[in-house]
Amino acid sequence: MIELKRTNSDHSDFKKLVKELDLDLKSFYKEELSFYNELNDIEKIKYVVVAYEQNTPVGCGGIKEYVKDVVEVKRMYVPPTNRGKGIASMVLTELENWSKELEFKKCVLETLKEKDTAIKFYEKNNYNVIPNFGAYVKAENSICFEKIL
Repeated sequence: MIELKRTNSDHSDFKKLVKELDLDLKSFYKEELSFYNELNDIEKIKYVVVAYEQNTPVGCGGIKEYVKDVVEVKRMYVPPTNRGKGIASMVLTELENWSKELEFKKCVLETLKEKDTAIKFYEKNNYNVIPNFGAYVKAENSICFEKIL
């Protein structure tokens, strides 16, 4: 059974999973590594969900305020050995519920165009493609999504 824990970016299990995520993304970022690393600073993420299976962290994600009424979904990750169990959807749903509780109206996010599974995941979870926003406007590798809550 998957258990979800609400925490913050200081949580050690979140930090461990984010290190794995960063290793996974390194091959995708290539020469733009420093650009994306700056945008993925976890210190700015106040609201984090970590998923556990038998007390082992098996997934995570976070949200941070982007602009008034809008949160940005950040650092979504499930290790390859735990994929296909619906963990990412559970984490994302919990982040969306938390966003509503905090009175946000919309979630936005960015992923890489090369990450087909991520794109399909967000589409399956009712996110719609939008023009790239903020720092991603000129990021040719990025694709952005939104979901009205």
